[in-house]
Amino acid sequence: MSKVTYHVVEHDGGWAYKAGETFSETFSSHDEARAAARLAADEQQQPGETTRIIWEDERGHWHEELALGNDRPTTDVEG
Repeated sequence: MSKVTYHVVEHDGGWAYKAGETFSETFSSHDEARAAARLAADEQQQPGETTRIIWEDERGHWHEELALGNDRPTTDVEG
C-alpha cells in the first residue's frame, strides 16, 4: 500500500500544504493550512468507484489501467 504525506509549509506569503511537488492554495495561518491538509488526507483515504483511467508518464507514453475504488493510500500530515 502506498503512503501520501502532506507537508505544511510557508508558501507565497502565507501557509500551504504540499504533496510531492504540488502546493495547495495559500492560507493565512499555519492552523488553517494544517486543517485543510488533514481534510485532504482524510478524503484521500475514502474508497471510491472502480474506474478505468488513462494517463501519460514522464516519457510521453500513455497507459490504461483499472483503478480499484478500494485501493487507497495511507496518509499523514506533517508540519
